[in-house]
Amino acid sequence: MFLRHQLVTIILAAVASTNPLIGDSTRVVSRCGTTISDEEMSQYEMEFQARMASRKDTSSLVAESTIVQVHWNVISENGTIEGGDIPNDQIDAQMVVLNQDYSNIGLSFVLANINRITNSSWFNIVGPNDDLQIDMKTQLRQGGAADLNLYSVGFKSGLLGYSTYPFNYESNSVNDGVVFLFSTVPGGGYENFNGGRTLTHEVGHWVGLYHTFDGGCSETGDQVDDTPAEASAASGCPTGRDTCSSSGVDPIHNYMDYTYDSCMNNFTPGQITRLSDQISIYRGL
Repeated sequence: MFLRHQLVTIILAAVASTNPLIGDSTRVVSRCGTTISDEEMSQYEMEFQARMASRKDTSSLVAESTIVQVHWNVISENGTIEGGDIPNDQIDAQMVVLNQDYSNIGLSFVLANINRITNSSWFNIVGPNDDLQIDMKTQLRQGGAADLNLYSVGFKSGLLGYSTYPFNYESNSVNDGVVFLFSTVPGGGYENFNGGRTLTHEVGHWVGLYHTFDGGCSETGDQVDDTPAEASAASGCPTGRDTCSSSGVDPIHNYMDYTYDSCMNNFTPGQITRLSDQISIYRGL
């Protein structure tokens, strides 16, 4: 449903124990914690629609061979696996999940390079709007609007991840990319969220998608007609959950909700159309 939050999407985890890598199956995970005014969001959407109306290519489908170069910055605390130095086999497994989840869209994510950095401050403290993030991304970011820059970190603050949107790039290109918790990759230590779907979700924002529950039960919602209205984020895997009176049960299996990794399995055709338009307009893909 239509987004009512700020340009940078923040994923917040409510951790039930002192160890952020060990999950409690009963905990509720709250992932989004920032807002944007209706006026600002309306402005961005009006601009997007204006660009859509003026473009020559009216196709809304990504070409089957569209390749996204991925630059993965592995930020570790001390060069150990426990300290965030993700081994290559887990990176490969994450890339497999990412490509599988986007396989019916026509996007292919290709790992261009892995950059390993030991920096305790970046690993532990970096956040969406602080000077550390500016410093980190200024030093590390590679490529242009079509290049996906990943930063895996430790997030002692409780974050799972955050991303910029395609329309952010023109005004702040160095900030473009996805920052996410290293233990959410396949085989990582974050129970219920270690199947690689945090990155799938965050890349969803990077290609222009909003949360399924944004806008609640309103008609406008996430600017996608075929995602049923949802009053709030879902947690766990609550089959049959239905929080709005409009047709359709809550889209708990959608990658843009907040359910367990094992519960997520789809984007809708409407989401595919929207993301295709977004990356065409703003990323040249």
